Amino acid sequence: MAHKFTVPLAQLIKSFSLESLYLPKDPAEIMISSSEINRPGLFITGFQNYFDPQRIQMIGKMEESYFSTLPKETVLERMDSMCALGVPVIIVSRGLPVADEILQAAARHQVPVLRSQEATSNIMASLISFLNVELAPRVTRHGVLVEVYGEGLLILGDSGVGKSETAIELVKRGHRLVADDAVEIRRVSNHTLVGSSPENIRHFLELRGIGIINVGRLFGMGAVKTTENIDMVVEMEHWDPDKVYDRMGVENAMTDILGVKVPSLTIPIKPGRNLAIIIEVAAMNNRQKKMGYNAALELMKNLGLAQPDSDMPQTWDF
Repeated sequence: MAHKFTVPLAQLIKSFSLESLYLPKDPAEIMISSSEINRPGLFITGFQNYFDPQRIQMIGKMEESYFSTLPKETVLERMDSMCALGVPVIIVSRGLPVADEILQAAARHQVPVLRSQEATSNIMASLISFLNVELAPRVTRHGVLVEVYGEGLLILGDSGVGKSETAIELVKRGHRLVADDAVEIRRVSNHTLVGSSPENIRHFLELRGIGIINVGRLFGMGAVKTTENIDMVVEMEHWDPDKVYDRMGVENAMTDILGVKVPSLTIPIKPGRNLAIIIEVAAMNNRQKKMGYNAALELMKNLGLAQPDSDMPQTWDF
């Protein structure tokens, strides 16, 4: 069974400067488990089918105006029935006044009530985006994540193959380090993976023979980054003379991470190969492929090995 992640309500209050109108306990102990947000207009009019009590409930100008047309006893009854289902939190947008009946129902069922000064659509969009990242399915991979020419490259390989050394060479060439040793990967959508470093080892890198260095302190804050989309996986392995490596690059190899297919390539390692330059070229070539150009396919067309009107094989969506 997949692990279900949660976010403490205190983190939402701090991140979005929410005003606390009623808190039944320490907000650090109140956990949010759904990234979806609901406007309970239909529920308070009486249609309660398919209502999801796990969602944050957002009360905006429309709901507040509707409440003003109802007797106070009706407002209390309908809010009481909603709070009784155990909704995690009620957020009132636009700095609107909050009816006493809402606070009474919330207090009776221990439901937090918060208020935002933002417009309803703005605060909803911001919360959904924030929660999609914080609650995203995730996995930790042993590797290095770097940003090269705007492409997020996840470098994998056995311990000692040279991942960190390659990363530091890329940093010296003007690129940025995101994570070393442990890369936390989150699936923030059906097509997007975002990588980051665990906070306690962020910006630190191990170089055998030297030890631990802080890349941000040593090379400046322009040499590091907190998060980056993963656009390609680079697998580094020691050169195997009995293995046939891809020399054309017509077909697009893919690696599956959390159900998302990411373009990948394997780079064989042996003395004399400049890995930093190879990875820079790989990043630029990957960008060209995303924009619809494949150099290997053009060469095959020039040699008469492919149809002139054939397109680059597309095996992933962007």
